[in-house]
Amino acid sequence: MQEPLLGAEGLDYDTFPEKPPPSPGERARVGALQNKRVFLATFAAVLGNFSFGYALVYTSPVIPALEHSLDPDLHLTKSQASWFGSVFTLGAAAGGLSAMVLNDLLGRKLSIMFSAVPSAAGYALMAGAHGLWMLLLGRMLTGFAGGLTAACIPVYVSEIAPPGVRGALGATPQLMAVFGSLSLYALGLLLPWRWLAVAGEAPVLTMILLLSVMPNSPRFLLSRGKDEEALQALAWLRGADADVQWEFEQIQDNIRRQSSRVSWAEARDPHVYRPVAIALLMRLLQQLTGITPILVYLQPIFDSTAVLLPPQDDAAIVGAVRLLSVLIAALTMDLAGRKVLLFVSATVMFAANLTLGLYVHFGPRSPTPNSTMGLENAPLGGPEQPLATPVNYLTLVPLLATMLFIMGYAMGWGPITWLLMSEILPLRARGVASGLCVLVSWLTAFVLTKSFLLVVNAFGLQVPFFFFAAICLVNLVFTGCCVPETKGRSLEQIESFFRTGRRSFLR
Repeated sequence: MQEPLLGAEGLDYDTFPEKPPPSPGERARVGALQNKRVFLATFAAVLGNFSFGYALVYTSPVIPALEHSLDPDLHLTKSQASWFGSVFTLGAAAGGLSAMVLNDLLGRKLSIMFSAVPSAAGYALMAGAHGLWMLLLGRMLTGFAGGLTAACIPVYVSEIAPPGVRGALGATPQLMAVFGSLSLYALGLLLPWRWLAVAGEAPVLTMILLLSVMPNSPRFLLSRGKDEEALQALAWLRGADADVQWEFEQIQDNIRRQSSRVSWAEARDPHVYRPVAIALLMRLLQQLTGITPILVYLQPIFDSTAVLLPPQDDAAIVGAVRLLSVLIAALTMDLAGRKVLLFVSATVMFAANLTLGLYVHFGPRSPTPNSTMGLENAPLGGPEQPLATPVNYLTLVPLLATMLFIMGYAMGWGPITWLLMSEILPLRARGVASGLCVLVSWLTAFVLTKSFLLVVNAFGLQVPFFFFAAICLVNLVFTGCCVPETKGRSLEQIESFFRTGRRSFLR
């Protein structure tokens, strides 16, 4: 009987000991830590995530401007504004779907570079928009680019990074996405909405220029039979003084034992479908914690919960906390391990969602009905809940709880879900499966974002928060039962675990 994915003690399972004897490969990895080229390649790639984060929140300052536009062709009704905000997630889902083909057809690097085409076109359409269709098409194209990069960049980064810093580098996509969002908020205070779209072209063009001189993933090159080019790429990434032969032979041996693609018959093999199922479920559970609707409706939530500070200030504070939390995750991921941070993250999010639900149910209400886009001119707390004037510091609870939720998400289930996806997926299925994960993630985000308002108006704001809290408990159980610890392990060791069924490093 197959045993669950739980840690096990005993020498029989110690396939990959914690402190193996020094080897040429170990020396190569130490040299890689001192080599700055892998960091440069990572920075070039994650500029795509910066653009993704920028595009994701582009509607935040733009929708209010267009709702008050005097141009009848650009004036947005509440329904149109809602679609302008949410159509991005449909584009991202389509981008994830395309990544299932492009990731393996073009390779990781070229797929990331290809994303610049729809991204640049989308920003150009929005910058020169003369009608709603140009705004929606531009928004969908930037979403498509974001979904494509979300599937390709984590794979590229994990495949070029040495094990010792793969956790830190694996957090940089999330970090850059957050930084992109904060940059949009800052520029939104200075630039009109058309120039915000023009400014969005800058990181896209910079990414293209830098990636054009970066190597492709050595693992992808080996899988295409380009051994000499793969060795040159690995040597460039690790530095001239590093002995890369041992690492190259390990990757080469792993690829030789595999066929080029996974057949439908092989997909039924546990060593293939089990890591894919874990990655898919993690992406689903990540979205079900409520991160997307909370971020999308952050200011409306504050509008309706009698916050002590202005909602605009609260949103900015939460954004800063999000950036700080991702930085903490990047610095601690290779020290504490993935599972520890996932446990802490789910626990913190549970406490925050439960607090928000209880506050909405029992606490004071905002004296003014919320009129923010997409809320149908009704208070988020529900039509039958009484309104009250904030009178004390208890009204800081929504801000503090939301900060706690964002902190918990950003230090665990935010960046680690993307990192683990790129770590545990088998090489043969990595391109297709990563695209499938993005597709599932953004379809879930779209459904949650559109249904959030319906649930709030029908049952009250507390119901979604109680649901999100229950999902966080499921995340705790799932992490303990199914998620492997990958800290300090090479991608070949991780794949070997799923192939052999041994539980050596799940401790």
